[in-house]
Amino acid sequence: MKLDSKIPGGPLAEKWSKHKFNVKLVNPANKRKYDIIVVGTGLAGASAAASFGELGYNVKAFCFQDSPRRAHSIAAQGGINAAKNYQNDGDSVFRLFYDTIKGGDYRSREGNVYRLAEVSVDIIDQCVAQGVPFAREYGGLLANRSFGGAQVSRTFYAKGQTGQQLLLGAYSALSRQVSNGKVKLHAREEMIDLVMKDGKAVGIITRNLVTGKIESHSAHAVVLATGGYGNVFFLSTNAMGSNVTAAWRAHKKGALFANPCFTQIHPTCIPVSGDHQSKLTLMSESLRNDGRVWVPKSKEDAEKIRKGELKPTDLPEDKRDYYLEERYPSFGNLVPRDVASRNAKNVCDEGRGVAKTGLAVYLDFADAIKRDSRKVIESKYGNLFDMYQQITGENPYETPMMIYPAVHYTMGGLWVDYNLMTNIPGLYAIGEANFSDHGANRLGASALMQGLADGYFVIPYTIGDYLATLPYEKVSSDDEVFKQAENDIEEKIQKLLSIKGEKTVDDFHKALGHIMWEYCGMSRNEEGLKKAKQEIKKLKEEFWQNVNVIGGNDELNQSLEKANRVADFLELGELMIDDALDRSESCGGHFREESQTEEGEAKRKDDEFSYVSAWEYQGENAEEVLHKEDLVFENVKLTQRSYK
Repeated sequence: MKLDSKIPGGPLAEKWSKHKFNVKLVNPANKRKYDIIVVGTGLAGASAAASFGELGYNVKAFCFQDSPRRAHSIAAQGGINAAKNYQNDGDSVFRLFYDTIKGGDYRSREGNVYRLAEVSVDIIDQCVAQGVPFAREYGGLLANRSFGGAQVSRTFYAKGQTGQQLLLGAYSALSRQVSNGKVKLHAREEMIDLVMKDGKAVGIITRNLVTGKIESHSAHAVVLATGGYGNVFFLSTNAMGSNVTAAWRAHKKGALFANPCFTQIHPTCIPVSGDHQSKLTLMSESLRNDGRVWVPKSKEDAEKIRKGELKPTDLPEDKRDYYLEERYPSFGNLVPRDVASRNAKNVCDEGRGVAKTGLAVYLDFADAIKRDSRKVIESKYGNLFDMYQQITGENPYETPMMIYPAVHYTMGGLWVDYNLMTNIPGLYAIGEANFSDHGANRLGASALMQGLADGYFVIPYTIGDYLATLPYEKVSSDDEVFKQAENDIEEKIQKLLSIKGEKTVDDFHKALGHIMWEYCGMSRNEEGLKKAKQEIKKLKEEFWQNVNVIGGNDELNQSLEKANRVADFLELGELMIDDALDRSESCGGHFREESQTEEGEAKRKDDEFSYVSAWEYQGENAEEVLHKEDLVFENVKLTQRSYK
C-alpha cells in the first residue's frame, strides 16, 4: 500500500493557497444535493458541521451526550495559540510552525503544521466575531500569555475555561444551522460501525443509547471528529465517556491507524488519591507561567512532608530544588509537557516526591502572589484554584499545589492525507481523532487550534474535492451493506450480553489501564512492552469469557455501552504496544529507556524512524501490517531538542 499524503509542491508558505485553488469545487446550488455525516460535536465536529451547513450541505451531526455542549472540548483550560504577534515579541507564522515541529520532536509533516500555523490567525478573528470572551488588556486589546515549549506569548485565553468558551461559540454556530434546517442533530446516539460499499464510506451504524435501537444512516461522506483514546489507560484527564470506538471500528474496516503509541502525559494534574477514582483532573499548563515547580532537596525532608511532620511552607529556600529552573535555564518552568512530566517522575522515583503516595511535586504561587498580588493571580486563575480546593481541600493561595503527570492527549489516530481524508475514500478524520499535526508530543495550547483549524478552515475546502466526483444519488440505508452491518452489530451485542461472567466491565478496564500505565506510560522498554503484550492478550481472552454485562439491549444500558468501548480499548492497547516496540527510538512523549542521552533526555534516531507508522488491520487476533510514510524536512534542520 502506497501512502500518498497529497501535500502540494512549491514553497512552504504557498502550499495551502495553491492547494485551495487547485481543489475541485461544488457550486452552491449543487451543495444542497450532498449529505455529510459528522460524528462528534466537540470543537472539530461542531465547527465542521456548522461550516458545512453554512455552505449549503445537508448535515447529520451525532453525539453520544445529551447535548453537543457536553463534548470533552469543554474541559480545555489554558488557551489557544495563534501567531498574531500582539505582544510584538518576535512571533510569526513561521515561528509558530517551527515551535510546533520542534515541540513534536520532528515527527510531523511540515506542510500540515505550516498550514495549522497559517490559519491560526483566522481562528481568533472568527471566534471574536462569534462573541468568545477572550481575556483583554487594560486598553481593550486581546491579551496573551506564554505556554510551555515557546519563548513568546501567543496563547489567547478566557481565564481558565478557554475550551468551554470556544465550544459555546462553535455550538452557537451549530445551533444556527440546526435552526435553519441544514443540520439535523442526533444526540444520545453512538456510532458503532462504518458502512462501506465499493471501497467507499457511505454511512454509519448507530446505537440509540436511550432505547438501544440500532439504526442506519447514509451519506455521501463521513467525518469522524470523535476525539482521542486516552481512556485506554483508564485513569486520564479525559471525560469518562471519551472512547476510541468510532475510529477503531473504521480501522477494522480498513482505515489505517497511525502512531498509536504517541501519548501525551500532562505534567500538571491533581495526583491520584486512591483506588476509588475513575478519572483525573487537569490543572491548566498556564499555571506554569506563575507557579514554580519544586521538591525538597533531601529525601529526609520529603519523607517528613509525606508523614505530615513538615509543611512545605516551612521549608526554607536553600532546601528546595527548583529542578526545572536549574536544569533548563532558558525555558525554566515552561519546558514542553513531555520534558516536565519525565522530570517530575524522575524526582519522585528518587524518593523526593510529596503527598502521601510520594507521587507529587509542588507548583508554588507564593512568589507570584508576593510580586503581583493575590487579586491579580485570582483574575488569571481563580476558577482553577477554586476547583483545586474543592477536590483536595487545600487552599493553593496559602499552600503550594500538588501536581503529578497524567495521560491527557493522544497524538496518534486515523491516518489522513493533506485533505484530512483517510485511506478510505469518503471517510475523513479531524481534530484529535486523526494522527494530527503534533508529531510525538503536542505543544501546549495547540489542541484547540487544530480542532478549529480542521473544522472551520480546512475540511470545508477539501471535502468538496471528493464530493465533486460523486453522483448526487447516495447509497440508500435500505441497501444490503447496511443490513449486513446491522446484523453484525446485533450479533456482537448479543455475544457480550450472553457471556454472564463474574467480572464487571470496569474490572477489565482498570486492569488494562494498569498494564498500559506501567509498561507503555511515561517510559517504555523492550522487556516491559513484551510483557504487556502477553498480559493484554490474556486479558482480552478472559474478557470474552468472563465479563458480566448486566441488563439488555432494548434499554438504556451503560454497562453495555462500556463493554463495547472496552472491547475496542483492549484491541487498541495491543496495537499501541506493537507500535511502541517497533519504534526503538525516544521522541517526544514516546520515551524508550534504551534510547536516551547521557543527561537522560529523549534521543531520536532520525536515520531509522523519520516516518509516520500507519497500521493496517488484518482480522481478529492477527498481527497488523505496518506501512511507513516517510517524513521529508526541507525547511527545518533536525536537531536534538534542547530547552536549556
